[in-house]
Amino acid sequence: MATLVSPDHVSYDDDAQALKKAIGGWGTDEKAIVSVLGHRTAAQRKQIKQAFWDRYQEDLIKRLESELTGDFEKAVYRWMLDADDRDAVLANVAMRKSLDYHVIVEFSSVYSADELLNVRKAYHARYKKSLEEDLATNASAYRYEGTEINAALAKKEADILHDAVKDSESHGEEFIRIVTTRSKTQLLATFNAYRQLYGNSITKALQTDPADEFKTLLRTAIRGLTEPYKYYEKILRNAIQKRGTDEDALTRVIVTRAEKDLKHIKEEYYKRNSVSLSQAVAKETSGDYKSFLLALLGDEK
Repeated sequence: MATLVSPDHVSYDDDAQALKKAIGGWGTDEKAIVSVLGHRTAAQRKQIKQAFWDRYQEDLIKRLESELTGDFEKAVYRWMLDADDRDAVLANVAMRKSLDYHVIVEFSSVYSADELLNVRKAYHARYKKSLEEDLATNASAYRYEGTEINAALAKKEADILHDAVKDSESHGEEFIRIVTTRSKTQLLATFNAYRQLYGNSITKALQTDPADEFKTLLRTAIRGLTEPYKYYEKILRNAIQKRGTDEDALTRVIVTRAEKDLKHIKEEYYKRNSVSLSQAVAKETSGDYKSFLLALLGDEK
């Protein structure tokens, strides 16, 4: 469930004028920006962008970029992009700036096949090359979404995964093929078969060598596939508890999940940490950036 709190009826022209006033004078009225954009759905934001263009012949996103700074600017910019375009930007930034393949694996494992296909299309449209070209891997192959289970295949592929855990250099491509193309239902059956055959979970088996980046990425993929709320909770917990908050990870999860399942992620966070996500965010962030994240969390004070 989403956390975003938005009105049912909005005057897009009024919003466009309010935003123009907030960014058009001496200094920027950040509170007014949060008040409007922190409470509008993707469909409403799209209409506001169009109304702003119709009235002022200006690109609202570019204007906001030029007026805002720091983590607040990044969060607002990413929030204002269409979801597929936003994910394309996040994927590109992850690879270009930090070679953080965890973000790509996150998309590949948590997103549906259709969602991932749309991200790939958006990436190509924005960067004029395919995500696969930049990634040089099969991690974004098209996943079958059926609900059928083949028990014999599950056992067979559990054996293949077991071999890959022991020798990722020889069997790594097979691991990637299975994890990125099988349906989530089939993968759950395979992971259950793995536990039955070998006496422990595949994620625990992959923890034997924490320094192995390949195995770390595989754990990320499996956690995203099987327990997405717990996966995101851990991303948020690590971002908040890190020495010097990881604002990029914090922003990514809140902005991308606020209109999807952030309420469930918040519940998971409280269950794991005995403190609300909003309290943790409020403690570790400040200023307009804090206000904007709290608005998206549905807990604006």
